Amino acid sequence: MSGDGDSEQREHTHRAPTPDEHRGPTMYGYEYDLATTRLTELRAEADTAGRVRRLRAARRWARRAEYASRRAARASAAVR
Repeated sequence: MSGDGDSEQREHTHRAPTPDEHRGPTMYGYEYDLATTRLTELRAEADTAGRVRRLRAARRWARRAEYASRRAARASAAVR
């Protein structure tokens, strides 16, 4: 091997694959599916919590309205 020595000095670069390269494309699909499934679950939980919160508020306001109605009836009866 004669020459200017550049070919002998050529470095062989072997690097370890990054974690993303090591996993391959199928891992991304799996992680994406997991993430979208989890987001769907979280949205469903948030929707349920919102419905529960609105139902509790409606019941609370119904109780207050009933109390106010009875109070108004008592006040009206007291004036007569």
